[in-house]
Amino acid sequence: MTVPAVIPRADHPISRSRLDPDALKVLCRLHQHNRLAYLVGGSVRDLLLGRQPKDFDISTSAHPYEIKRLFRNCWIIGRRFRLAHVKFGPKTIEVATFRRKVPPAAEHAPGVTELAPNVRVMRHDNSFGTPEEDAFRRDFTLNALFYDIATFSLIDYTGGLADLRAGVIRCIGDPDERFAEDPVRMLRAVALQARLDFRIDPPVLDAIERKRLEMARSAPPRLIEEFYKILRTGVSARTFRGLREIGLLEGVAPELQFRASEGLWQSLAELDAYRRQSSVPDALTNPILLGSLIVPLGFQAHVREDSSVGLGALPLARRDVERLRQILQLQRRLLVDVTAPDRIRRGLVHRSAFPEALAWLEIHGGAPAAAESWRSFLVASAAAHGPSLTEFGAGPRPRRRRRRRRHRSFHRPPVQ
Repeated sequence: MTVPAVIPRADHPISRSRLDPDALKVLCRLHQHNRLAYLVGGSVRDLLLGRQPKDFDISTSAHPYEIKRLFRNCWIIGRRFRLAHVKFGPKTIEVATFRRKVPPAAEHAPGVTELAPNVRVMRHDNSFGTPEEDAFRRDFTLNALFYDIATFSLIDYTGGLADLRAGVIRCIGDPDERFAEDPVRMLRAVALQARLDFRIDPPVLDAIERKRLEMARSAPPRLIEEFYKILRTGVSARTFRGLREIGLLEGVAPELQFRASEGLWQSLAELDAYRRQSSVPDALTNPILLGSLIVPLGFQAHVREDSSVGLGALPLARRDVERLRQILQLQRRLLVDVTAPDRIRRGLVHRSAFPEALAWLEIHGGAPAAAESWRSFLVASAAAHGPSLTEFGAGPRPRRRRRRRRHRSFHRPPVQ
């Protein structure tokens, strides 16, 4: 049993006032019902570094369906491991039960379901554990810190605080073993290095060199989602350069590994600049992120014989690809019709792809005067015609009220 380092409230900078109010509600309610409830992972790390976390994740001793009984706005998700998602409007607070690391031998035990080659769903993943076991099954030491809502203290089982002070990304346990369990952790190590400007521990770098081609074993939808997360960080150019230098893209997206040009790095730099300056990150939808990555590589070159679009071994969602086409098609109209009559401009604004097309123009269009003109037009139109035109384009059109059918009463003639 490992005795954790416990840092009292007086010796660390995390205050409840810096926590998301809805995450605080969840923590307090779990504590009020005599359950352990800790803020965990990246949110604790970012708060200690003086950054504002994007997500606030919670670990607890309560089991998923106990959590559901405590929160009416809760949904249970997940196949490999049951998670509770507590919804507050568009925001989701993820709540997970403490769980233990699954021994490698358990992969061959009865009850393993094969979904695809090298992709398994194991009932053992739902083996709940203690806070200590939960800490030691995580990827890196700086992601295994707990903030205890009961005492307002920090709990450190793995030496994460020391690594945070030293600026080191270190695996918990043997790096080869941790990357064999989940190759995506290699990608996350490089992403953390770029985002935090930390250095990767030499044994971790050596393990990545040995295991880098195993990235191809990861589920493609999961890898695409990781790419989108990187593209939203504001340091995507630095991250993808790091991934390329270490060879992690070779097995999953060889175009990024071998065909990356200055056009790609410029596109990612423009995206990063917009992300850091924009006050509304929701403007960066998946089609915009995807386009920032594949348009510089030659968008049409990724269309396959079956008309689908892929990035290396990674299939891309048709809806995102189709929306990207619409965004690119609108660019010429936004440049040409910038001085058109108001009637024509309002027609463009009401196109469903207009908000994303305008964001693309601001990011990659190289025409700030045109983008500013469209923004001014939106503000003037909203003032003149009401809130039907929002900050990002056309708002939802009012739904037509369906007429009620009048039911005429009639008598069936008697059956003869």
